[in-house]
Amino acid sequence: MIRERRSKEKLLQYYRRFVEHGTLDANVHPWVAESWQRSRAWGVPRDSLRPPVKLAKAELEERRAKHRTALTFLEGLYQEVRGHFNMYNLSLLLLDSECYALKNYALPFFQQPPGEVEGARLTERDIGTSSIAIAYEHRTPFLVFGPEMWIEDGQAGDAGSAPVFLDGKLHYILTLVSTQQADLPPGALESLLLTVKYAMEHNLAMVARLEAKHAILDAVPLAVYHVLPGGRVAYANRLGQSRLAPPVDGGDADRLPVLEEVVLNYRHTPLAKGLLGIPSYNKEVVWITPGKTYEDITTVLPLYRDGEVSGIAAISQSIEDLKVLAAHAVGYAARYSLASLTGESSVFRTMIEKAGRAARSDNHLLLQGEPGTGKQRLAHGIHQAGSRAAGPLITIRCGDIPPEVLAGELFGAEGGAAGHSPGKLELAHGGTLFIDEIEKMPPTVADRLAAVLAAGRLPERPEQQLDVRIIAACDGDLRRAAEKGRFPLSLYETVAKPVIRVPALRARRDDVPLLAAHIIQELAEQHGMDAKEMAPQAVEVLKAYEWPGNIKQLQTVVEQAFFRTQGGVITAQAIHLPGETGRSEAWKEDREAFVAAWQAARGNVSRLAGMLDVSRVTLYRYIKKYGLEKE
Repeated sequence: MIRERRSKEKLLQYYRRFVEHGTLDANVHPWVAESWQRSRAWGVPRDSLRPPVKLAKAELEERRAKHRTALTFLEGLYQEVRGHFNMYNLSLLLLDSECYALKNYALPFFQQPPGEVEGARLTERDIGTSSIAIAYEHRTPFLVFGPEMWIEDGQAGDAGSAPVFLDGKLHYILTLVSTQQADLPPGALESLLLTVKYAMEHNLAMVARLEAKHAILDAVPLAVYHVLPGGRVAYANRLGQSRLAPPVDGGDADRLPVLEEVVLNYRHTPLAKGLLGIPSYNKEVVWITPGKTYEDITTVLPLYRDGEVSGIAAISQSIEDLKVLAAHAVGYAARYSLASLTGESSVFRTMIEKAGRAARSDNHLLLQGEPGTGKQRLAHGIHQAGSRAAGPLITIRCGDIPPEVLAGELFGAEGGAAGHSPGKLELAHGGTLFIDEIEKMPPTVADRLAAVLAAGRLPERPEQQLDVRIIAACDGDLRRAAEKGRFPLSLYETVAKPVIRVPALRARRDDVPLLAAHIIQELAEQHGMDAKEMAPQAVEVLKAYEWPGNIKQLQTVVEQAFFRTQGGVITAQAIHLPGETGRSEAWKEDREAFVAAWQAARGNVSRLAGMLDVSRVTLYRYIKKYGLEKE
């Protein structure tokens, strides 16, 4: 692009000699000479710019929206130096890869007002020889002196154009024009143009990298934050943003939030410690916000600048999501076998024998029993005992999903950039789909499921045959619900082949001691603690209770007694049945009593919650009240 200054008078003579006699002087730059010849062959007028090929206003705005990043960069640069553009009579033009003018900054171009130039096509066929045409043709910056321009209206000044590349592909042409009155030092026009080209290419590359990183961060199942000193959030990905409630002081909702305003237990989390330079890795953290409480595994990394903490990077994942991810990793394998289910009563043995027979067939089946009787564990055992044990075991709980979302979860979704998103029916291909609380499935979804199971394929994907076994579970009498029209009979008849009734715990009281011992063993293994025994009086207390909440309720009572007991024997006094009163709650007012309970729980928050029979959220409120740290 660097060209030594030429005599404008001589260049004008060379131009006149060519346009009037067709003679090319040897001193004409070869690229200019070639362009002159093509311009003449195409019949491009020389006196002034003819009415250009222009984009419609709507199409121009559409292209500007597409190239918003480049226009924003140039607009910001121009606003900073516009005084110099006016002082030196400079004009700046941005063209897209098809040479349509997206924006004209400062002075007119080819004596045309900005409104006339913007949207115009400025190729060699349109305006003849110009710096635009040569830079576009040869993919390199090029400076054209006034008399070398094909259109005489453009010969009042010099012009330089430079192609702008991104990932090796031409995206834009930058053009800088100076008039004859411009008092620029030699090389200034070229230097300014190359500077803008370099800066623009680096800006576009940086934005492209950031957009890719943001897309990745928005896609991962992690909440990601960059937090500045003082707790102000500088960046949050999409999942992270969804957790940040509006500032509690009712301030400007658009400003970056301060974590202390939206995370109520902020000072008792590793986030606050990270800003003091203390890192945390894969730590269990509870985020308590005004709208919801999150239980996460969180990593916090201090960031440094000049030896000082300049902020933190925090990465957090829901423990529940982590469990789902782990289930994906192991192929949704069953966690329980029929042999691992505990009981010796006759009704229990009858149920297990029937489940074993059902496991050997490939029919759909229905588990029917009160809430908390262990239907999910039984479904796991049937899956593991059957021919589909090597396939996935997928679970969907109808009561946990809004009706408008359930269909997408079950059947998948079509459309969007990601294409088809498979539902749980497809994910369970070759294995088992356990549908819990099927009685809560909306009729429209139930009718559709019955039709899909009958056809053996999804209507949206007829080429793919479904190979899935349904194990459904319900808390009530599904046949009666179907007969009364509260549940589609077609789906009931599809899944109820056969029906296995899971007995209530009060119908198998002799199994209570075995179940309690099994629960204690699981707790000891899970928490790395010594196993404990039930005192005979404690066993009698458990056997005498009616257990309206069945095994799930027994699990809660035994777990609380386990953590409440410091020795190796769980006594009757440690058993607190639902509805009992008189338990000491001194810890709610007495800091020392709270600390003593915490020490008894060995600092484990989950264990302490079980001992005190409160939620983890309540515990954090008292931790804050007493000015304690979780550690």
